[in-house]
Amino acid sequence: MAALAWLLIPLVAAIGAGLWGSWATRHRKTGDGPELAGYERFRQAMERSHSGPDAA
Repeated sequence: MAALAWLLIPLVAAIGAGLWGSWATRHRKTGDGPELAGYERFRQAMERSHSGPDAA
């Protein structure tokens, strides 16, 4: 019986690793909208600051 318990430990670990791997690689829906909008505002602000009459 003790040998069976020692064989079940790696089996349970392998099943747990498989479940964790499938959870870690799941497809998540992430929206890049706010980040991209913030970057666009930053880029426009930088262009405005360099397009003045003092621009070299």
